[in-house]
Amino acid sequence: MDHGFAELYRANFRELSAQLYVYLGDLPEAQDAVQEAFCRAWVRWGRISRYDDPVTWVRRVAWNLATSRFRRLVTARRYAHLHREEPHAGPGPERVALMTAMAGIPANHRKALVLHYLAGLPVAEIAEACRVREGTVKTWLYRGRAALAERLRGDEKGVSA
Repeated sequence: MDHGFAELYRANFRELSAQLYVYLGDLPEAQDAVQEAFCRAWVRWGRISRYDDPVTWVRRVAWNLATSRFRRLVTARRYAHLHREEPHAGPGPERVALMTAMAGIPANHRKALVLHYLAGLPVAEIAEACRVREGTVKTWLYRGRAALAERLRGDEKGVSA
C-alpha cells in the first residue's frame, strides 16, 4: 500500500466520518460512505496523489455518497413510518433534538454548517467544494444557523410545556 494513501486515510477517516455522522444522523452509514470514498480514491490513487489536496477529492466523494444514502434513509424511514414499525431504542434527548433539527433544514444549509463548524473549513473552501460563490455559503450558514436555532427553540418549548 502506498504510504501517502495510508497516511491520508489515518489522518482523515475519523474526522470525515464525524462530519458525515452529523449530516446523516447514522454513524455506521457515515463510516460506510467515508470508507467507500477512500476505496474509490485508492483505485485512482495514481492521479489523486498528485492533487494539491487529495482529501478534498475524498471529502467531495464522501459527501456525494452520503447525500445519496441520506435520501435512501429518508425513503426507508417514510416506509417504516407508513408500516408502523416500532423504532429501536435510540440516543439521548439532546442528540435526538439536534439530529432532528439538522434533518429539518435544507441539505445545503446542513452541509455548510457541518463543513464550517465541525470540519473547520473556511467559507472559501466550502464555496470551492460546493462549486458556489462565497456569498452563497455565507447565506447558507446564516440561514442554517437561524433555522437550527428556531427548530431547537421549538423543541425546548415543546419539552417544557
